[in-house]
Amino acid sequence: MLTNEEKLALLAKETTDRRWPPRRPVDAATLIVLDREGPKPKVLMGRRHPNLKFMPNVFVFPGGRAEKSDAAVPVGTELRPPVVEKLVARTLRGNAARARRLALASIRETFEETGLVIGKPGTPPKAAPASGPWADFLATGHLPDLAAIHYLGRAITPPNRPKRFDTRFFVVDASAVQHTVENVVGPESELIELAWLTLAETISMPLPSITRIMLSELHSAVEEKTLGTSAPLPFFYERHRSRLRDLIE
Repeated sequence: MLTNEEKLALLAKETTDRRWPPRRPVDAATLIVLDREGPKPKVLMGRRHPNLKFMPNVFVFPGGRAEKSDAAVPVGTELRPPVVEKLVARTLRGNAARARRLALASIRETFEETGLVIGKPGTPPKAAPASGPWADFLATGHLPDLAAIHYLGRAITPPNRPKRFDTRFFVVDASAVQHTVENVVGPESELIELAWLTLAETISMPLPSITRIMLSELHSAVEEKTLGTSAPLPFFYERHRSRLRDLIE
């Protein structure tokens, strides 16, 4: 596990290039699928295509920006109140609807990038999306399972970077995967391969700094049995050119 000083040093090293104009961070969500059935916990990671302009050929968790279409999707279960409370905290425009949209974004992105369905068997109402990723998700006969989602932490990209995200990192147990759409990952896809890796195995992998840091946070949460509890969560951001690790109480 990394110390807090090591985490901040990693982030500071990655943000020395500030050639881009300032921009508002975009809401984004990432989902870590965690398998705790074996002797050592494993996480699902995907390698990004080497020809991508943004973070090529590195291992990441499924994720991306939240979309308007995520706001009105029918669900099988709702977010647990403690998760909503933490998602709303430390935000100027935080509310339960935004929290729900972020969690749904993490499930949709995981489905789009890996084919994994985090859901409960169910029939969507007639007003459900008729096209797009959510229509494909619902066509599997499942509704999103938000109750399975745990909130791990938050990170905001510093200003003057090519892309800025306000990312929430979520965790879901592998048992919540109820279905898999085949042939989503491959040589022509955003993710060219998937791998189940122990936390120790991820150390030698090419990872973005924030991914490495959140793996360390996950390691601590698993070891200390705080995942899914009301324990404070890490929040990484920048103030006056200094990287900070704060806590969401």
